Amino acid sequence: MARTGGASVTAGPTLAVVAREAGVSVPTASKVVNGREDVAPATRRRVTEALDRLGYVRRPRFDTGRAPRLVDLVVDSLEGPGSGAVLHGVEGAARAAGLEVVVSAALGRDGSAGPPERGWLDRLVTRGSCGVLFHLTELSAAQYAWLRQHRVPFVTIDPVREPPPGVVSVGATNWQGGVTATEHLLSLGHERIAVLAGPRRTMPSDARVAGYRSALSAAGIAHRPEYVRHAAATEPTARRRTHELLDLPEPPTALFACSDRMALGAYQALAERGLRVPGDVSVIGFDDRPEARWLTPPLTTIRQPLSEMAATALTLLLRLMDDHHPESTRTELSTRLVQRASTARPRA
Repeated sequence: MARTGGASVTAGPTLAVVAREAGVSVPTASKVVNGREDVAPATRRRVTEALDRLGYVRRPRFDTGRAPRLVDLVVDSLEGPGSGAVLHGVEGAARAAGLEVVVSAALGRDGSAGPPERGWLDRLVTRGSCGVLFHLTELSAAQYAWLRQHRVPFVTIDPVREPPPGVVSVGATNWQGGVTATEHLLSLGHERIAVLAGPRRTMPSDARVAGYRSALSAAGIAHRPEYVRHAAATEPTARRRTHELLDLPEPPTALFACSDRMALGAYQALAERGLRVPGDVSVIGFDDRPEARWLTPPLTTIRQPLSEMAATALTLLLRLMDDHHPESTRTELSTRLVQRASTARPRA
């Protein structure tokens, strides 16, 4: 019991009391309180429950009252597809809001995209950021849990997998983009339309394929399962899947590639078969990366507004930092057709 100005004040539990309650050492309890990742999930859960049960007050690690305010932007790779557009959008919005931005790449142990290596979040908190923007292939369940436990404001940009409930994210109208791409090919007279899709059970790819199927159905054209080929969104895999499609007894006359990188793989496969784009096979992509206009012929594609998505994500992060939560956790920005020279009417 302590006395301040004649009044009795009950001291809160010490870290030693919390450690004893959870059945762990004081250093382990300290790691949990300070946001360290090198703690087993079950142990972290016991310590967190003890903290809540005993009413231990944890000093917030992310101080939204700092000046100047600092936010982190974490991407898979600074050289990854779309990173430039995301950086451009965040930088412009941050400058307008008077924020400073720290950009970092969070790679796995082998240097590839995926869940960041252990200890990565430990380094993040030491910078004293007010919040975080993520443009990552994925975050692990443990990392989402860590962010929730430490009340870190964050927003995900174009997440590949469905985020946990309550996580704020910004994406594109992928389903409508798939509809638009397919309707464009249908308007040219194509009926044998195949799709080079990304990996199964990923949000953008699943939505784009669903839009493709919906447009075919609306046009009264039966969906042909052999025309849907899933692959990693890379040039080599798209090239192999395109060869598979060309080997079908009735090959497609048009390809909808669910990314511009996959469209480039399709170009390569078609060239290897001596086929011309769009004279023999029309190709439409998705993203509108800068290289889309440099291809020969320039690629017709669906523009995904990554820069605008990133700027919107920063605006939402500012609201979260001020403790204003949006009514909807998912915000989607419109896609649109960018018509160039890679699509044409099918050969008679």
